[in-house]
Amino acid sequence: MTTPAWSGPEGQVRKVVSAPARVLSTVGDEVDPTDPEVVRLAADLVATMRVSPGCVGLAAPQVGVGVQVFAVDVRQHPKTVTTHGTVVLCNAKIIEASRWKAGREGCMSVPDLTGDVKRAGRVVVQAMLPGSGEPVSVTTDAFEARALQHEIDHCEGKLFLDRVAGAHAIYQRKVYL
Repeated sequence: MTTPAWSGPEGQVRKVVSAPARVLSTVGDEVDPTDPEVVRLAADLVATMRVSPGCVGLAAPQVGVGVQVFAVDVRQHPKTVTTHGTVVLCNAKIIEASRWKAGREGCMSVPDLTGDVKRAGRVVVQAMLPGSGEPVSVTTDAFEARALQHEIDHCEGKLFLDRVAGAHAIYQRKVYL
């Protein structure tokens, strides 16, 4: 199984919700990846991610939709080692995780904070592609692995703040002009 880059329709930019919006702490419903509404949502996630500076991933709960769909694209991030391009997945599950390491994370739904989160440095994720419903497996490492885990957490009703070791590992976001 391979993971083709997103080649779906053009989407509309949606408003990103911020914590403590209820949808961000609720486990998302699994979806039928062939449903036209899911394909439209996938396209909207990609469109919203692309117009958001510094954004490397966006999950459906972040635009107020409580389902398990997300987009990731780490190509422009300086910490990227491995990349599969723009990846959009439905009903994703981590089936292997190893090489755990702490790293700094931020989130569009928690705009003022960052935090140190321990994540796997290598993951294997199984999911389905929106549109075709084709099952796929993504094996990746480094920053892309971190981004996938972060977005899967959103689909499971978790924020990065739920994974920090404590208040000592939360920081005010720096703003660079």
